[in-house]
Amino acid sequence: MRTYSLTVLLWSCMLHAIHMMPSEKRTNKHSHSERITGLSENDGKTLHRTKRGWMWNQFFLLEEYTGPDTQYVGKLHTDQDKGDGNLKYILTGDGAGSLFIIDENTGDIHAAKKLDREEKSLYVLRAKAIDRKTGRQVEPESEFIIKIHDINDNEPKFTKDMYTASIPEMAGVGTSVIQVTATDADDANYGNSAKVVYSILQGQPYFSVDPETGIIKTALPDMSRENREQYQVVIQAKDMGGQMGGLSGTTTVNITLTDVNDNPPRFPQSTYQFSSPESALPGTPLGRIKANDPDVGENAEIEYSISNGDGSDMFDIVTDKNTQEGIITVKKHLDFENKMLYTLRVEATNTHPDPRFLQLGPFKDTAFVKISVEDIDEPPVFSRPWYLIEVDEDAKEGSIIGQVVAQDPDITKNAIKYSVDRHTDLDRIFNIYSGNGSLFISKPLDREETPWHNITVIATEINNPKQSSQIPVFIRILDINDHAPEFAKYYETFVCENAKAGQLIQTVSAVDKDEPPRGHKFFFELVPEFALHPNFSIVDNKDNTAGILTRRNGYSRSKMSTYLLPVIIFDNDYPIQSSTGTLTIRVCACDSRGNMQSCNAEALLLPAGLSTGALVAILLCIIILLLVVLFTALKRQRKKEPLIISKDDVRDNIVTYNDEGGGEEDTQAFDIGTLRNPEAREESKMRRDVIPETIFQIRRTAPLWENIDVQDFIHRRLKENDLDPAAPPYDSLATYAYEGNDSVANSLSSLESLTTEGNQDYDYLSDWGPRFKKLADMYGGEDSDRD
Repeated sequence: MRTYSLTVLLWSCMLHAIHMMPSEKRTNKHSHSERITGLSENDGKTLHRTKRGWMWNQFFLLEEYTGPDTQYVGKLHTDQDKGDGNLKYILTGDGAGSLFIIDENTGDIHAAKKLDREEKSLYVLRAKAIDRKTGRQVEPESEFIIKIHDINDNEPKFTKDMYTASIPEMAGVGTSVIQVTATDADDANYGNSAKVVYSILQGQPYFSVDPETGIIKTALPDMSRENREQYQVVIQAKDMGGQMGGLSGTTTVNITLTDVNDNPPRFPQSTYQFSSPESALPGTPLGRIKANDPDVGENAEIEYSISNGDGSDMFDIVTDKNTQEGIITVKKHLDFENKMLYTLRVEATNTHPDPRFLQLGPFKDTAFVKISVEDIDEPPVFSRPWYLIEVDEDAKEGSIIGQVVAQDPDITKNAIKYSVDRHTDLDRIFNIYSGNGSLFISKPLDREETPWHNITVIATEINNPKQSSQIPVFIRILDINDHAPEFAKYYETFVCENAKAGQLIQTVSAVDKDEPPRGHKFFFELVPEFALHPNFSIVDNKDNTAGILTRRNGYSRSKMSTYLLPVIIFDNDYPIQSSTGTLTIRVCACDSRGNMQSCNAEALLLPAGLSTGALVAILLCIIILLLVVLFTALKRQRKKEPLIISKDDVRDNIVTYNDEGGGEEDTQAFDIGTLRNPEAREESKMRRDVIPETIFQIRRTAPLWENIDVQDFIHRRLKENDLDPAAPPYDSLATYAYEGNDSVANSLSSLESLTTEGNQDYDYLSDWGPRFKKLADMYGGEDSDRD
């Protein structure tokens, strides 16, 4: 069997040296074919395995080639190639046809593009040769690797363009601040292209950087934030181990010194001056002081306190958390007349001291504050915040019940006058002497109506009325026994006809408007006239109640249906008060158990055999009969014919009394003598022609003089009725039954007709109009007398 050999020439350049591997060079493998004879499982044919006569190694190709021609990689060749063009070389794998191009006739391989190791560091390719005519592969497919050789074409790059870090101020030398990191895309395993070294370009002498790790550290001791807070450090990273020709990159690190409590508070001045009016209320701020502390945050928080001084109990100081100032306030009421100047020793202390810096000294400071009190014109001051006065309710008018005292607190000691605020005493029950403040009673008191009176007394300076003050005065009215006890309620009491002697029929109790200090105690007994009442007795239960008992057996409604039992109720206070209450006891029919059935005496007249339904029917018949009688009477009343019937009917305006008089015995009849005695009409009497719906006060007319003319009296009465709103309507007819003197009309009375010699002529009545038509018909006819 023939042995085929495939040779590939690969060219590589490294550090300007070209390494060539000729196709004749072989590996330690045998160059001849090793024949293996054996029987296969299927057909028993003899199998042969041909060992390769060569082996591909790893070859290098220079990256970033910038020559004028394409970079030559190598040549593919086989022993079967006779140079007649019957063989065709094919290259497959990474970048075949795009990055790596093969001449299919000669087998020459070239790199068509510039290669970048950072994009791809090695390529795996497969090569084979085939017969053009038969398409048969004359050699087995072989694989080889092309590795791109690195050059220093990438500078170091930091992971961040800018770093931020902070360390406490006063940190020791060598304190780590932050670590910066730079990476290089070049091959770290080949040369020094990726070996990075760190250095500091800006930030010395305050900071330093470790050249290998990139850790930034402090380089100076006791760096103070108060002197400088911000630092900007520039770090460089350079490859090639920092040698000449290496590439580099930079980054910026902003470093902030954080505060520590290394500064105590200090007052800018040792003494402060403030003033306050003596009228300042507790809590009034007088001024602010501040101790300076260059620290910030909680390290600058200060607590102020008054450590000593003669005004530590009169003033206070609090800390404003926002501004860290001490606010001096009034703690108690000031009095210029008592003390005019106070001195305080104020202390400012850090609330969060740092033990590391206590050796620098105490973290506190002191200052003195002087406060002067200003005098003002103050209103009068009462001796008490309020007054409580107790007075008996039977105190006489004008009695002094107490006194209030006020004085001017100023040095001038102006005179004071007192008064009662009438808004708190609208009824003017109390009054006060303006000179000495003594309160006295102006009206009677009644505890049961008003047990407490709350008034306000005003004290005013006479020389300056604007200066005044008020004080509440609580007046308690003390009870006296001025009300008699009485029954607690109205009792409906009954006794059964079949009651036995000594039977309890009612329990009564009493109430009293008074309130004795030891509580109520009532006593009950019958009036002396009925001390031995034959029918009932009373028993005092000694608990402010009493029981009503029967004294005999059996009671009869037919003989006596109701009993009146007077009971006297006494109290136990001084002076003893009593009252008499009367119990109405009805006699009722009861069943065997004592339950009331009926208390009406009329029920005895009914037949004993009538049932309840029959009684109801009888009552309904009686009611219907009464309604019929009432209806008939009303109907007859409406059928009465009026006196005057005409088109101008004035019945609605006529007040009809329907009273003919009862002769001399009739005291309600009209008396003409009244007109002769006008003063007798001045009494307030209800009108007989008006039914009063409500009780109203009749207006009393002005008195008339004696011997007044009757005509003038009537005119006055007419005028009064026209103006009186309580009189009948103005369109009503008021008749006084007096015609007056010298009437132009002759008498129409028929009483004197018998004295005349002949028949009287009444024809002239027909000429008087329709109002006298009725009279004309009665008297004007010829047969009127006979009729």
